[in-house]
Amino acid sequence: MVTLRRPAPASAAPARGGVPLPADVRLMNAVATAVFVLAAVGAGVAAWAWLMRSPWFPIRAIQLDGDLARNSVPTIRANATPRLAGNFFSVDLQQSRAAFEGVPWVRRAVVRRVWPDRLVVRLEEHRPVALWSGEELPETGAALDSGRLVNSFGELFDANVGDVEDEALPVLSGPEDRAAELLAMLQRLQPVLGRQGLVISALHLSGRGSWRAAFDSGATMELGRGSADEVLARTERFVRSFAAANAKWRAPLLHADLRHTNGYALRLRGVVPTPSAGASAGATN
Repeated sequence: MVTLRRPAPASAAPARGGVPLPADVRLMNAVATAVFVLAAVGAGVAAWAWLMRSPWFPIRAIQLDGDLARNSVPTIRANATPRLAGNFFSVDLQQSRAAFEGVPWVRRAVVRRVWPDRLVVRLEEHRPVALWSGEELPETGAALDSGRLVNSFGELFDANVGDVEDEALPVLSGPEDRAAELLAMLQRLQPVLGRQGLVISALHLSGRGSWRAAFDSGATMELGRGSADEVLARTERFVRSFAAANAKWRAPLLHADLRHTNGYALRLRGVVPTPSAGASAGATN
């Protein structure tokens, strides 16, 4: 009996155990594949380079969103747009962000592309809460020359101090790396001292960690050293006992020193009280 087998199609893979392709054929196939891949990559690079330089995709519009209380749109454009370079595809978003954040009063910018020819920029402005005086607390009424302010995050930033001269901002001074700590202390002290009608106009932190406050009435207060909780505890004790003293003498406070272990010292205008437990007062003109 003769068994007939159907011949395999010419395109079929060789049977297992068949004769392998010659080395020169395999080499030619590998070279051809590599050439094809390199050609495709080269074409892609050339196309991308063309897009980067092409004048056909210019940025025609910049949309500004977010905070615009301290700056006008023309001011922002005049300061930032000269620093933008490239077309829609090639413009560097990080450099663009830095350009907008370099505009006075801008704290943060987020830049994104919107097809086909627009940049959308969302701005966050600094919200000033205090003036910055550097390492030393200035004399009462002295002009500040630091040109810096403190924002609501406790960050220092440069700005025209004249822009906020009508806002009655308090003055903070101390080591720059403790600006946020100064702001936090101000925010904790003011509600406590405000119960006696004292409004903090300046707060100073020395290099040795000692706190000193000045008030809009011209009075001053030595708060001493220690943690924020310790300083607040001394201030709370002062406010509670000073209420009685103020009711008795009814004289403006000139100075209070809270650094004493068992009490505090007072100076009241025109008053010579008898020292009492935990507090003493001296006369002044």
